[in-house]
Amino acid sequence: MQFSKFFPASTYSSWRNIILLTFTYFLISATGGDDPQYVESIKTWHQKREEALKKEDGWLNLAGLYWLEPGSNTFGGARTNAIVFPKNKCADYLGKLILENSEVWVESPLEANVWQGEQKVEKTKIFGAGLKEPVVLKHQSLRWFIIKRGDKIGVRLRDLENLALLSFKGVETYPVDGKWKVVAKLETNTTERKIPIVDVLGQTTLQTSPGTLVFKLKGKTLRLDAVESDDKLFILFADKTNEKHTYPSGRFLYADKPDASGNTILDFNQSINPPCAFTEFATCPLPPEQNKLQLAITAGEKRFGNHE
Repeated sequence: MQFSKFFPASTYSSWRNIILLTFTYFLISATGGDDPQYVESIKTWHQKREEALKKEDGWLNLAGLYWLEPGSNTFGGARTNAIVFPKNKCADYLGKLILENSEVWVESPLEANVWQGEQKVEKTKIFGAGLKEPVVLKHQSLRWFIIKRGDKIGVRLRDLENLALLSFKGVETYPVDGKWKVVAKLETNTTERKIPIVDVLGQTTLQTSPGTLVFKLKGKTLRLDAVESDDKLFILFADKTNEKHTYPSGRFLYADKPDASGNTILDFNQSINPPCAFTEFATCPLPPEQNKLQLAITAGEKRFGNHE
């Protein structure tokens, strides 16, 4: 049956959206709640999430964050260095990191055994114009590279034998419940909108927001501003569980870009801790004021560790 035969185009469009939304709700009901397949899919997803935390580029092996001063910064295990790496993990002196004109070079004696890939490093540029990918240096179990946060440039250090990694036994979660999987409508902005996001360093950056996600939970209409993250929507949110049971500053949630009708799915069973829950050496963004919900989202990951 073609609805356009019986209704004007505008009415037909409205009916079509209602039908699509109803069908989406049906799909959610059919795959949520206590449905074993849905519950198992979330558990499998979370297992992959925990495996990602343990990978070389995960958060559990972070062992240091050192902000560079302009000019030469010596580094190694000795306390006489400007940057002191874990002493039991490296030689007293590994070399110099030189910050000039927002670029970073490394100089290291060959006997220090600092490597880039399969080659020993003697002198090379590791951050700045012309470099598309971060340059990762390594020495024994240590890995490090350069990050930039606002006007600060620093060294992020990983240790593949980090205690937090070796002792990791998983992240506790709330029981999977399909009621926390909801349809959300993205109210798009008519012009490009940027919202201020503050990080744990106190720095503020303006992030592009494609719009506001509007949805219903527990009989209330709620709104969350989203920001862009590659091919996903990224939502920083806080809720009443942060007071005791989840990470104090809030959690993260990702969602697919909306469909042609502007709808997407928010599955709060996939709410995750920010990196700062796992390490003191992360520089996490914080939820904006408008994303602080006045109800408890008892879904997703619970509080982990003692990092706040």
